[in-house]
Amino acid sequence: MALAMCAPTAMMVALSFWVQSGFDITMTFTLDNYAKVFTNPIFEALFLRTLMISGTCALATVLISYPMAYYVAFHVHRRKLAWVIMMTLPFWTSYLLRVFSWKVVLGYNGAINSGLMSLGLISEPLEFLLYSPEAVIITLAHAWAAFAILPIYVSLEKIDRSLLEAAADLGDGAVARFLRITLPLSMPGVIAALLLIFIPTFGDFVTPALVGGPDGMMLANIVQKMFGKLNDWPLGSALAISMMIIVSIMCGGLIWVTRQIKERAI
Repeated sequence: MALAMCAPTAMMVALSFWVQSGFDITMTFTLDNYAKVFTNPIFEALFLRTLMISGTCALATVLISYPMAYYVAFHVHRRKLAWVIMMTLPFWTSYLLRVFSWKVVLGYNGAINSGLMSLGLISEPLEFLLYSPEAVIITLAHAWAAFAILPIYVSLEKIDRSLLEAAADLGDGAVARFLRITLPLSMPGVIAALLLIFIPTFGDFVTPALVGGPDGMMLANIVQKMFGKLNDWPLGSALAISMMIIVSIMCGGLIWVTRQIKERAI
């Protein structure tokens, strides 16, 4: 942990306070890099777009994964492990392969456009499907679905079934039992899934680069360019550290709010 995580992070923090002079880095303390991060309107717009894409992706992934985990937890009584493996089997393939697959599906002459045209629903291909924020959200939601299914499934599996039986004996229907018992008790898994999806997708740069286009570019793409083509490591480090701090504050706030709701419910 010290060599692979702490040391690189410490180096990046130090870099963020230094000055880039051409191809050389001067070890002169400065706050100009952070001033650029928090005052540049381009970075602000990219942050809001990144927050929107990551937040929407996390919510969409949880909404898709919850019914799958619920079905296995409550309606599968034999070979549950096999069902879990089957749900995660498509995610054993390469991440890049899945991204390129969505690029083919969402493309100008892809499966969706070809299918809609063959049905006569559209007269020409839809151009907004690919190279857009929506394409990034769809691709990320599919790519990270397995990381949402597993914590939700574990949380649902731990629910005491006698609570549901007692609620049924007292006259609660299926919907009431779900809203009053199943959903509240499964919230730890839901919150864990939201965090597991939001944190990595906030820093993803591969998917936006392949399917996002100019309108789907995220902050991580700028960080990658700062360390690559633009050769501005201090500014890239300041931007990366700022992203880490902002995400940590947001996740900490979400955990605090969840605890407060849980304590009041108890």
